[in-house]
Amino acid sequence: MGTWDIGPFDNDDAADFADALDDASAQDRMELIGAVLERVADPTDDDSRLSDAPRAVAAAALIAAQCPGGVAVDSGYGPKTPMPQFPAYLRDLAIKALDGLIMKPTWLAEAWNASPEGTKWRRTIADLRAVLDPPQQETLLGL
Repeated sequence: MGTWDIGPFDNDDAADFADALDDASAQDRMELIGAVLERVADPTDDDSRLSDAPRAVAAAALIAAQCPGGVAVDSGYGPKTPMPQFPAYLRDLAIKALDGLIMKPTWLAEAWNASPEGTKWRRTIADLRAVLDPPQQETLLGL
């Protein structure tokens, strides 16, 4: 995989994924994103987790962009076509996929761990995760 920066679309696999999303209908875009996240979130499917890791990060970034506090995907390598409004279940799936990339490290996480830019990449993943699953404030009930 050719990688040129730490952003979710700053690698060949994610850029190719963006092209596929641009070529797809709105419904197909949602299905492509859901399918890649499902494959990476599945802890028993190591082959898919290995090959789809960069696409899963890109998919999570697209979903996070629609969340409160999310940042728009502003990469020349990201999709040019507007994304449909993603359903809540894809948000949960994106969280599982990102967790799976870090908890049971894939080649992508291992490659970044060996890189001087690894800390920045892990911060990118943590930032996406925080937007997708923000900490909940506890409500104290007065009885």
